[in-house]
Amino acid sequence: MERLSATESVCPICLRRIAAERVAEGDEVFLAKCCPEHGEFKTVIWRGVATYRRWLERGSRAAVPPVFETTVGRGCPYDCGLCPEHRQHSCCVLLEVTQRCNLRCPVCFAAAGGKCDESDDPTLLEIDAWIERLREHGSPVNIQLSGGEPTVRDDLPDIVRRIRACGFGFVQINTNGVRLAKEPGYARLLADAGLDCAFLQFDGVSDATYQHLRGARLLALKQQAIVNCAEAGLAVVLVPTLVPDVNVREIGAIIDFALERVPAVRAVHFQPISYFGRYPVAPGDSQRITLPEVMAEIERQTGGRIRVDDLGPGSAEHALCSFIGKFEIDTAGRLQSMRSARACCDASRADTDCGCGCGTPSSDDDEPRSRRIVAKQWAARMRQPDIAVALPGVDTSSFDAFLSARGQTFSISGMAFQDAWTLDLERLRECFIHIVSPDRRIVPFCAFNLTSLSGEPLYRARQSAEA
Repeated sequence: MERLSATESVCPICLRRIAAERVAEGDEVFLAKCCPEHGEFKTVIWRGVATYRRWLERGSRAAVPPVFETTVGRGCPYDCGLCPEHRQHSCCVLLEVTQRCNLRCPVCFAAAGGKCDESDDPTLLEIDAWIERLREHGSPVNIQLSGGEPTVRDDLPDIVRRIRACGFGFVQINTNGVRLAKEPGYARLLADAGLDCAFLQFDGVSDATYQHLRGARLLALKQQAIVNCAEAGLAVVLVPTLVPDVNVREIGAIIDFALERVPAVRAVHFQPISYFGRYPVAPGDSQRITLPEVMAEIERQTGGRIRVDDLGPGSAEHALCSFIGKFEIDTAGRLQSMRSARACCDASRADTDCGCGCGTPSSDDDEPRSRRIVAKQWAARMRQPDIAVALPGVDTSSFDAFLSARGQTFSISGMAFQDAWTLDLERLRECFIHIVSPDRRIVPFCAFNLTSLSGEPLYRARQSAEA
């Protein structure tokens, strides 16, 4: 065993902050820690020591948040708000506008859909207060409306309009796509309100996968949701949750599915499963897939059309949190990499891509440029009237115009969220995907969703009927 570096974590049983180490055994990197009360824990976090070392060569790209809302009392991860120990500004901020859901997925970050009804939803005045809090931070961040399933709110278009009226330039929804598929005109209603993008839960290209992970056969609904978004000029990012022995074998097929639907589908954003929400059971290492394994599967399952060397760490978050590759599609439909792993790891490069699926600045000076990149990639091209969408069920009479329009981009990214077994406080302090809590604190995503082995949350309020 080789000790690589020291950090801090939490005990998965009591969530006490404890010392931790990153250690290498063979070609695997583990997070090892010991709670004085509950004993030792060791969890795989990275498979591929060479890639691990190369990823960390990039170094920190921290940018101090413009405003700190809370003071340091107990220390990280207990003082989120953000506190002065945090070392990264907000990029994408989630507003959870409901805890209701129209599915009952076995896999759910938020354990949503329990015994809650419309009366439990935050009011428009409460949402206005969240938006104002973000405005006070002086940074017009990217907004993701989440939950629960945000489309169960009939006033969702009004929420989008309110956010855009306050000067936020990019708004997306995190959605399972059910209402987008079933309700004609709904995608257009959201697009007309100012929505830029649907961050669409998309776990595979087989109904067996959806039955296993979501409890229903959903593939046809997913396909229809994409068609409806395309007709409305609403961009789509496919978001698969990857679970070993369930859908990892579908990685290449998911990418092919997406590429066949460019420019309606702008990206695929892979998320290896993390164990919180409805998974308060200690997972084994065989139940985890790490980022380098995802990248290796991308290369293998695409027959080398996309190489590991085409992918690199995001430019702002901690290097171990994500990967991203951006590609240009040539007139023959081939992917041309727009960056190399070497460039991604060059800390001096003025790169504004991140692994959160939306692009982000690496410094305050880059922020306006980053917002333009987001608008161009996810929204602007979709709304050009002379470019048709190559989708089944959509008029493609102008598809030649699309093929002749150089510069169509497509990205593939991945993000490894942390649970109680893998939580690394060094990574957490550099997190830039945040959630506005009901009491208006701004909390890193992995801290907000963190639960102990018994299901006790650190921040998220417990639902009355969690699974």
